[in-house]
Amino acid sequence: MAGKTTASRILDTMKIPYTLHEYEWDEDDLAASTVADKVGLPVDRLFKTLVLKGDKTGFVLACVPGDKELDLKALAAASRNKSVEMVPVKDLQSVTGYIRGGVSPLGTKKKFPLFIDESIRGLDPVSISAGRRGTQIFVNGDRLAEACEATVCAISK
Repeated sequence: MAGKTTASRILDTMKIPYTLHEYEWDEDDLAASTVADKVGLPVDRLFKTLVLKGDKTGFVLACVPGDKELDLKALAAASRNKSVEMVPVKDLQSVTGYIRGGVSPLGTKKKFPLFIDESIRGLDPVSISAGRRGTQIFVNGDRLAEACEATVCAISK
């Protein structure tokens, strides 16, 4: 299972330091709190990547801390949509190239607008999916936002 992922190769290319952390995953428990425990980080430092579709702009990605929920209204406003809705799990792979529990904000099949909750500012490290279940990337939060060309704003509650 060890080895580079598309997401880690992107960080390599950009010369952004990171570390890969592997853990045993369970199909029935992909919760952020479980993953945070397994990689030894507080859950508010584990950022989950959510895939949504806006009524005007199409697909957007959102990263929020594992202990928070996405504020759909805030994301809609930030992404210039009237509304956004979660993409069904069955459509994740065809849209992003990733499966549930392994969606990374880096290396999606197509580049989508990414919105990261402002709580990421100044955090080092934060954890994101490396693009496969069982592997997390630890990286500086500000550098991650830069690498993803993300809009950093208040989108969690």
